[in-house]
Amino acid sequence: MKDNKIFELIEAEKQRQREGLELIPSENYVSREVLEAMGSVFTNKYSEGYPGFEDLDGSDDDVLASEPANHRYYGGQQNTDKIERLAIARARRLFHADHANVQPHSGAQANNAVYNAWLEPGDTVLGMNLGHGGHLTHGSPVTLSAKIYNFIAYGTNPETGDIDYDELERLAKEHKPKIILIGYSAFAKIPDFERVVKIGKEIPDCLLMADMAHVAGLIAGGAHPNPLDYGFHVMTTTTHKTLRGPRGGLILSRGKVSNPLKKPEHTLENIPTLIDRSVFPGTQGGPLMHIIAAKAVAFYEAEQVSFQNYARDLMDNAKTLADELISHGFKLIGGGTENHLMLVDMMASFGVDGKIMEEMMDKVGLTLNANAIPNDTLPPFKPSGIRLGTAAITTRGMKRQEMKKIANWMRRLAEICVEIEKNGKSEDAFKKELATMREEVREIAEIFPVPGI
Repeated sequence: MKDNKIFELIEAEKQRQREGLELIPSENYVSREVLEAMGSVFTNKYSEGYPGFEDLDGSDDDVLASEPANHRYYGGQQNTDKIERLAIARARRLFHADHANVQPHSGAQANNAVYNAWLEPGDTVLGMNLGHGGHLTHGSPVTLSAKIYNFIAYGTNPETGDIDYDELERLAKEHKPKIILIGYSAFAKIPDFERVVKIGKEIPDCLLMADMAHVAGLIAGGAHPNPLDYGFHVMTTTTHKTLRGPRGGLILSRGKVSNPLKKPEHTLENIPTLIDRSVFPGTQGGPLMHIIAAKAVAFYEAEQVSFQNYARDLMDNAKTLADELISHGFKLIGGGTENHLMLVDMMASFGVDGKIMEEMMDKVGLTLNANAIPNDTLPPFKPSGIRLGTAAITTRGMKRQEMKKIANWMRRLAEICVEIEKNGKSEDAFKKELATMREEVREIAEIFPVPGI
């Protein structure tokens, strides 16, 4: 690379990833094959529109053997059509969907496309409160969607850490939302999809939508329930996180698939085509074909038995780490985890905020993020909690023994935070100990290589 400045920063980031442990639950490592697809010549090609959607039910060879007419605005699509058709077919198989739109550039774009497909301005969406573990795109007032639609928030039960389904049902009956949205970014329970479907069926023309960005890999690996199997109409997700693909979005749906160039009737049965038209030309321009190629590779990897083993190990590691943290005095929201993610109340555990703990862990090569907890009284940039998960460290091959080491390091780092923040000691007093711990983290990290680099 002739641009030495960028090259040096890329190499520095490789070193950071190799020598540290990534505990942010929304981050993961992709394979070399996914990296190669992202860097392929498909980045040179404009492919506005869609391939043909016929003959996607068979094997990959069957999909490639069929060449239906496409719905593109440019020529030269003989290879891009096959790439996108493979990505769609693989996603449909993985998630038991009637249709998959693989073009969204991100999870936020996927969510906005669903809103645009089904809602009119001012329509009501019932989604999880951001402060209770929801996501920005589920109604935060700082987002564009919140300026267009009317978001009503349900929360979680402070005792169980689970969704307050009684509140959700009450709000649904009161506001009669056009969408009931189950999704989250800091929630460690498995949703009761069956109960939500029952609630949704009582609301006229209510679309049931699940944003499973954090747990899509667990669903693909058979370690977490699939909302589409319970009667949800739409599932959105990112393709990174636990799915271990490139950064991007994906929309899966149940219903009738038809020509995206023809406007269908506005019914739940037609939601796949309504979404296709909402993605392009409704909310995006040309698709990122190099990213779609990488998504197709990630979906192929997720269909393998090895990925099922990964999903199982990920869940096992999360439970082990959660149990170890609890034994060391960390108070977890909900008392543990049912997925890959943990939300820890640092103020209740040690009397220090989450930002202080995040910064202390960074010093030794352990990366997580400070995070608000339900009903947090502290500001967003110095919240009471921390959020961590096991997706990335499981990809590197770590098991229960390493989870115990991480919990031990975290306990000692929390103790150091207390000594500095509450007892007035200088950080310099712990400089040697922190340097030793940094070397211990580096030694463990080097035993478990980062895939692809």
